[in-house]
Amino acid sequence: MKSSKISNISIHFPKQELNNSDLIKIFPDKDEAFIFKTFGIKNRFIREPFETGSDLSFKAAESFLNEFPNFDKNKIDFLIFCSEGLDYKAPTSSSVLHYRLGLNQNCGCIDMPMGCAGYIYGLSIANAMLVSGNATNVLLLVSDIPTSVIHSQDFDLRCIFGDAGAATLIQATEQKGIGKFVFGNDGEGAKNLIVERGSTRAPIDKTWIEKYKDEPEYLAHGKMEMNGLEIARFSLQRVPTLLEETLQKNNLKFEEIDLFVFHQASKFILSALQRKCKIPKEKFYEYYENVGNTVSCSIPIALKNAQLEGKLKKGDKVMLLGFGVGYTWGGTIVEWA
Repeated sequence: MKSSKISNISIHFPKQELNNSDLIKIFPDKDEAFIFKTFGIKNRFIREPFETGSDLSFKAAESFLNEFPNFDKNKIDFLIFCSEGLDYKAPTSSSVLHYRLGLNQNCGCIDMPMGCAGYIYGLSIANAMLVSGNATNVLLLVSDIPTSVIHSQDFDLRCIFGDAGAATLIQATEQKGIGKFVFGNDGEGAKNLIVERGSTRAPIDKTWIEKYKDEPEYLAHGKMEMNGLEIARFSLQRVPTLLEETLQKNNLKFEEIDLFVFHQASKFILSALQRKCKIPKEKFYEYYENVGNTVSCSIPIALKNAQLEGKLKKGDKVMLLGFGVGYTWGGTIVEWA
C-alpha cells in the first residue's frame, strides 16, 4: 500500500536574537531569572525589518538543497507554503517561492495560513497528494513571523514568540510512514488569539498609523492579542482528547508511541499536558528554550533537534499534535524513516 514519509527537514532562523538580558533592558522591572522561570525561554530569533515569512522559508529551502546536494529539485512536483504572514493578497506566496527556488514548472503550489496546527495540515495535504499518486516529492515550507505583530511593550508576548522558517521534503514510499489524521476546529475561540487589523475586514487606517507611529513599521501588519488563560484552558481540554482520537484512528496503543512531539506552545501548557496525559518525561520532547514559540515551525524544529540529539531514530513511532489559533487542532502518527 502506498504511503508517504518525512525524508528531510532543514531549519532557518533570522540573524537577530532577543535574549533575556535584552528583554530586561526594555522591561527593567523584570529580571532574567523571573523570565526563564515563568516562560522557560532564554532566547528567540527576530526577523530583520521587512523580512517576510517567505524569505525565511526560502532560506530554509536553500539550506535543504545545500544539505542534500544529491537531491534533484526538479523532482519536486508540489509545493506547500504555510504561513500567517503571506507576501501578498495575490499572487500566492508559494508561486513566488516556486520561482525564487527555480523549481520545475510542472509543480503545483498552494498557500495555507494555518498557524499553530499548520504543520499537521501541511503534512496531511502532502500525504494526500502522494498517496493518491498525484505527486512523488512534496516540499512543505512553513514559516511565521509573530514578532511583526507584537507591540514593543507587550512583555508576555515578546517573551514567548520567535520567528523561524522550516523546509520538509515528503516523499512517496511503499513502507509505513505518515499515518491517518484527526482534525478539529472551534471558531468560537478565534477571538482569544487574534491579530487585529492589517487585513481585508479591518485594514490599517490613518488613525491606526497615528496611534502606533512610534512602533516599528507602525504595526502595519496588525497587533496580536492573546487571552493566555483561555488558550491554556482550550489546550488542556482539547489536546488529551486529540491524543486519544489520534491513537484510535491509527489503531495504536499509548505504550506503542516512542516519542510525543506537540506544538511548542509554552512551558506552562506543555508541562501541564505532559502531566495530564501521563506521558513519561523521556518520551515527551520539548524544544523551545532557545527559540520560543515559533508557531507553525515549532514541530519541525523539534523533530529536527530530536533527531540530532539521537532521541528520534528510524522506525520510531512519533505522535505529532498541533493546536492553537483558530481554535484549530490536528494530529497524526509518523513512523520515522
